[in-house]
Amino acid sequence: MFGRMIRGTLFRQWKKMLMIAFTIALGASLASAMLSVMLDVGDKVNQELKTYGANIRVLPKSSSVLSGLYEMEGESSGAYLKEDELGKIKTIFWTFNIVDYAPFINVNAHLDSGEDVKVVGSWFNHHMTLPTGEELNAGVESMRSWWELESGVWLDEQQEGDGSKGAMIGTELARKYGLQVGSRLHVTGKTADDTFTVKGIFDAGGDEDSQIYVQLNTAQALDGLDGKVDSIDVSALTTPDNELAERAAKDPKSLTVAQYELWYCTAYASSICWQIQQAITDCVASPVRQVADSEGEILSKTELLMILITILSLIGAALGICNLVTASVMERSQEIGLMKAIGAYNGSISLLVLTEIFITAVIGGVAGFFAGFGFAQIIGHSVFGSAISMRPMVIPIVAVAVFTVTLIGCIPAIRMLLRLRPTEVLHGK
Repeated sequence: MFGRMIRGTLFRQWKKMLMIAFTIALGASLASAMLSVMLDVGDKVNQELKTYGANIRVLPKSSSVLSGLYEMEGESSGAYLKEDELGKIKTIFWTFNIVDYAPFINVNAHLDSGEDVKVVGSWFNHHMTLPTGEELNAGVESMRSWWELESGVWLDEQQEGDGSKGAMIGTELARKYGLQVGSRLHVTGKTADDTFTVKGIFDAGGDEDSQIYVQLNTAQALDGLDGKVDSIDVSALTTPDNELAERAAKDPKSLTVAQYELWYCTAYASSICWQIQQAITDCVASPVRQVADSEGEILSKTELLMILITILSLIGAALGICNLVTASVMERSQEIGLMKAIGAYNGSISLLVLTEIFITAVIGGVAGFFAGFGFAQIIGHSVFGSAISMRPMVIPIVAVAVFTVTLIGCIPAIRMLLRLRPTEVLHGK
């Protein structure tokens, strides 16, 4: 009898039940879409922010002390890192979070006119085949993607073996000396001199615009610094810092064993820096605070926005369900009054109404979940250019949200049902 009454109501009031299912589906779709994007947005936003530069800088231990005291960052202090250890950066625990890195050597040289100029050596599109089987093209070309190449091309390591040494120069240097692509530059360092052909002119919007960029080994030869680098810029996917990360950054030894394991196995910037220091001899790795803090702030605000949208969508669904269920109970007031008159209890009638609504909610919730996952893919491809992965934890969260919203939406209708008096309803009052 109970099942027959439920089927009768669902078929008799199918239009209203369809509207309730549609309302629940809308709320569930927005909730599942926002939750899917929110749980996946960290890596997506992090990957987007990596195009704006490195978030970790590695310096020689003594050089980092001088940089902190006298703001000599980027200047040679007589301490160097070993070039042959660069591959060790991709051997740390968080190797797959290291998306790019590039070494730098700064040489103070002078032109034939006698004026001083800074020559910077680095990788441009250095191809690496790692022991893990991973292929990586590392260097300035990908890490300085905001540089505007006004003319010419980026340096290519594969083309540097033909005997012609290329250079890239900043716009300020090009204007000052009237240089253009194809011009020749003779540069003299401490131990050697060399002639470069201008292959590209870039606009970086900073001090780089007055510098000359060449291949790493070419710059090393000018000062007799073979196999040495001043610094390494690292671009890594990181997790925003919290209290544990801040404590560990000050002194990892102050952590308990459990705290240390949690910190070490989480992709905090400080954790990755610590592991890089263990891999590279006599170095200090530190986060570039402006970039790291910006990443954390952007991620926090993005996640907060997603949560607010989810909450508002569920509130809207609850209000819609409240109106629809209340209207349904009002339409069935005589039926409910008759049931009470022949001995039905309030609890039994309430259970009947709730069962009908929850069956409708399950149908709407399932449809809404899959529709929401489809919306998440649209957001992923249109905003981040990649798909949003399905996180299993979204399913129970959406299920609990649909159950809670449906129950809250039914409360006013159940209160009305409990106050119905059979004598008044059956007499048309």
